[in-house]
Amino acid sequence: MTAEYEGSAPAGRVQSSSSASQQAGVFPNGHLGHLNAVQEEALGRFKAALQDKKLWRPGPPPSHDDQTLLRYLRARRWIVDDALAQFKDTEEWRAANNIDTLYRTIELDAYEQSRRLYPQWTGRRDRRGIPLYVFEIRTLDSKTIANYEKQGANSTFSQAKTDGKTPPGLLRLFALYENLTRFNQPFCTQLTDREHPDVPVTMSTNIVDISGVGLKQFWNLKGHMQAASQLATAHYPETLDRIFIIGAPVFFSTVWGWVKRWFDPITVSKIFVLAPHEVKPTLEAFIEPRNIPKKYGGELDYTFGQLGIPDPAWDGVVRWEKGYSSFPSGPLLWEDVPGEERLACVRLGAENGKLVREVICTLPRTWSPPERTVDESNQTDSSATTSTNTAATTINDASDGTQTTEDTLDEATQTEGPAEAIEKLALDDDDDKAKTPEVTPIPAATAAA
Repeated sequence: MTAEYEGSAPAGRVQSSSSASQQAGVFPNGHLGHLNAVQEEALGRFKAALQDKKLWRPGPPPSHDDQTLLRYLRARRWIVDDALAQFKDTEEWRAANNIDTLYRTIELDAYEQSRRLYPQWTGRRDRRGIPLYVFEIRTLDSKTIANYEKQGANSTFSQAKTDGKTPPGLLRLFALYENLTRFNQPFCTQLTDREHPDVPVTMSTNIVDISGVGLKQFWNLKGHMQAASQLATAHYPETLDRIFIIGAPVFFSTVWGWVKRWFDPITVSKIFVLAPHEVKPTLEAFIEPRNIPKKYGGELDYTFGQLGIPDPAWDGVVRWEKGYSSFPSGPLLWEDVPGEERLACVRLGAENGKLVREVICTLPRTWSPPERTVDESNQTDSSATTSTNTAATTINDASDGTQTTEDTLDEATQTEGPAEAIEKLALDDDDDKAKTPEVTPIPAATAAA
C-alpha cells in the first residue's frame, strides 16, 4: 500500500520518488479517482446493493460518501457481498450505540483522558499528506486501563445510549476514531501540498513505540486490547496505511503468537517492526525529517501527550478564529460556511453536561466529491437487480490488478530505492528470529484515533 521515497520533498510539496499510480496495489490505486474497471463496477454494484437494503441513499448529498464505501470494498478484497455484510454490521453497531451522539456530546475531560492514552496526532503528515500518529504503549499499564474502564462503566460521559454488548468502558475510545475519520482525514484532504490532491485522504500512518514494555504488561493488556482491536477492525476498516513498531523487545515474537489472530492478512501486512538501525532511514523514506519527532531521529520537537503541532505549511491556508492558533482537544468536525467556498472546523462535546459549540478555524474548500452524471445515477439505480453473487465472483476472479493480498502488498514494498530499510520490511524473519519478527501486528487502536 505504500511507495518508496527518497530525499527531502521540495518546499511546500509532498511528493514521492516513484509514481504510486504505476505500482499495482500502491496508493492511490483503489482510492476514489484511481479505480480500475473492475473496481468501478464493484463500487456501482455495492451502492446498488446498499440502496436495495436501505443502507445507503444516493442523495444529493449521499448518506455515505464514495471514499467511505471504498474502505469497505478494499477491506473485503472488492467482494461486494462481504463488504455489504461488514457495512451492515457497522451501521447496526453505530445505531445501537449512538456513535454520532457519543461524538457530539462526549464530556471534554472524558475525551481528553482517552486522547492521552491512545495514538495521538502529531499535527504533521507523511510524504503523501496522510496524517502521522504516535503511540507510546508503556502509558497503558494494567492499573491505568482498569481505572479507565471503571470510570467509563460507572459514569455518564455522553448522551448516547449503548447496546449492552459493547463494553461501556471502551466506548469513549471510539470518539477518537470518529475524530480521525470526521476531522483529521477531511482536513488533510483539503490540503493541496501533496502528490495526489485529487484523492481524499482516508488512512493514517502510525509510529508505535513499545520500548520499556515488559511481557507482563503485554499480558495484562491482552483482554482490553483484544476487545478494542476487534471492534476497530470490524467498524473502522482500511483507516491505516502503515504502522511502524519501534523498540520491540526480543520476546515480542511470543506476543505475536496470540495477537495475530485479531487481524486479517491485509491489516497484518501493513504492520512492521523496525530494528534500531532501521528506524531513522525507514521513517525518513516515508516522512520528511521535519515532521518526524526528535525522539525517532527527526526534527520535530514533539513529545507524547501534547496536542498536535501546527505545520508551517498551513500558514495562509488555515484562518484561526477566537484566538486559536492550533487545534484543541475534543470532538471536531467540518461544516460548510454559508455563502462561501470554505469549511469551518467546529468543536463540539460537553462541559459539566452543557453542550459546547465553537468555531476553531476555517479553510478553503479545495476538494469536493465528484458530481455524478445522470447516466451514472441511472446506471446505479438500474443495477440494483443485478446479482451481487455474480459480481463477487467476477471481482474475485479479476482481482489480480488490485493487488490486495498479503503477498502482493509485501511485493509492493520491495521496490528499488535508496533506503535499504524499506526492502527489509518485506523480508522473512528466518534470518533474524533472535531479534523480532519482521511483520508483527499490534492492536487496531493504533490504526486510528
